[in-house]
Amino acid sequence: MKKLLLLAALAAVGYVVYNQVQSGKAEQDLWSEATSAPDLR
Repeated sequence: MKKLLLLAALAAVGYVVYNQVQSGKAEQDLWSEATSAPDLR
């Protein structure tokens, strides 16, 4: 039972870390797009 609880805790931590990384990447992409020079073609 303890192993299952530990596995669930690790999965939850992994999910939170994954979401933080994805959120940071999305914000970086948005910031990059907002601060890039306009495409005037």
